[in-house]
Amino acid sequence: MATYIALCNFTDQGIRSVKETTKRADAVKEAASKFGAKMTQIYWTLGKYDLVTLIEAPDDAAAAAFGLAIGSAGNIRLQTLRAFSKDEMGTILGKLG
Repeated sequence: MATYIALCNFTDQGIRSVKETTKRADAVKEAASKFGAKMTQIYWTLGKYDLVTLIEAPDDAAAAAFGLAIGSAGNIRLQTLRAFSKDEMGTILGKLG
């Protein structure tokens, strides 16, 4: 499974109902399985982003579909980053010759 980091900000709708954010996180965690994905961690943060999540998905298409589904609920906007483990980075560097 590939790893993704999602940097999220509450929308106006999401901040108005912020008291429900932990319940929404539980629902999102459950919804991930529909896309073959798993939200392994979620952190509420201070600073530029309101939430940071770690997601595992079988491929970019599954991660994108999951992100679009979550974003379409209207509570957050997210930026998804593909993350590489040390082993994956070693494989990538090995291709440099």
